[in-house]
Amino acid sequence: MKLPKVTRKMAFATAAGACLIGTTGCTDATRAKWGNTLGDTYAQVICYSGEREIYNGFSTGKVRSEQNSDGYYFTEQQTGVLKEVSGNCDITYFESDEGPSPTKRPAPPRRR
Repeated sequence: MKLPKVTRKMAFATAAGACLIGTTGCTDATRAKWGNTLGDTYAQVICYSGEREIYNGFSTGKVRSEQNSDGYYFTEQQTGVLKEVSGNCDITYFESDEGPSPTKRPAPPRRR
């Protein structure tokens, strides 16, 4: 069954409008966040207790958080297991071909 011309034009206009709104209606931060969800990215997660670093590791992909929680969970690159961390955490996303990784990361400074 063939659709009438008016219906086809309306469908095209609706699809074009949705595409336009979808690409321009978001901030660059929102688009980046969706890219991290859907793209080939990983994250470095560094957590602190006061000024002391208590965790420094890498995820295999997106770092998630529970609603109404200060915790995060992700699959750890080094071990391949689910890691859950809580507290004051800095999360930095990288594309798969850039940034630090467990093998490229500099060693922490030695304590004396």
